[in-house]
Amino acid sequence: MMNVYFLSDAHLGSLAIEHKRTHERRLVNFLDSIKHKASAVYLLGDMFDFWNEYAYVVPKGYTRFLGKISELTDMGVEVHYFIGNHDIWTYGYLEQECGVILHRKDITTEISDKVFYLAHGDGLGDPDPLFKILRRVFHNRACQRLLNFVHPWWGMQLGLNWAKKSRMKREDGKEMPFLGEDKEYLVRYTKEYMAQHKDIDFFIYGHRHIKLDLPLNDTTRMIILGDWIWQFTYAVFDGEHLFLEDYVEGESKP
Repeated sequence: MMNVYFLSDAHLGSLAIEHKRTHERRLVNFLDSIKHKASAVYLLGDMFDFWNEYAYVVPKGYTRFLGKISELTDMGVEVHYFIGNHDIWTYGYLEQECGVILHRKDITTEISDKVFYLAHGDGLGDPDPLFKILRRVFHNRACQRLLNFVHPWWGMQLGLNWAKKSRMKREDGKEMPFLGEDKEYLVRYTKEYMAQHKDIDFFIYGHRHIKLDLPLNDTTRMIILGDWIWQFTYAVFDGEHLFLEDYVEGESKP
């Protein structure tokens, strides 16, 4: 079979990223390098730092990225897009114009006789009460409609500045390193879920912005994909084995 790729957390358009065009081009170059090797690409959320569609307006920019995923789907490559906690506000444009398959929730799917549990990762075991409240507000349909009453310029500025402020609370805008199995809420969630779903071979997440390949037992692994801000990491499944890789621009891998 052809390869299946997984990546997440590019946060395109972030006000905390200085060279936005270079940032986008690197991601586009990667997608271009795999287009003839891929049967499917899974984008596990937060590919945009803030994405909100209005009835007749989509956010400025991202044309190279949107064009590349449209090219992939036109070629017959399945592109699966999972909403994260920065790109919740999508209402049909990505599916209708770019041909992606949109996922608003975690899924369990079989790929070449292996079972994958796929999710962005936000809201899965996170104990932070403020985050839980914000997540409910952001997913609330009435609140989403209220946001779309705001002029697009104000709405986008509000979202992008909120995202920048949230990121810059952390040193250098980077996530904390791996905290250990007992303290990482995604690891705890996965172990609890796995106890009731023993058939899953691979759990793959975004959100946490760390590169993690953690064996949970002899047959099950948990992957956190890192990001496309600092690390430029992705996972690739060749039909039998799953690898967590670093993208080096100009370097071609099978």
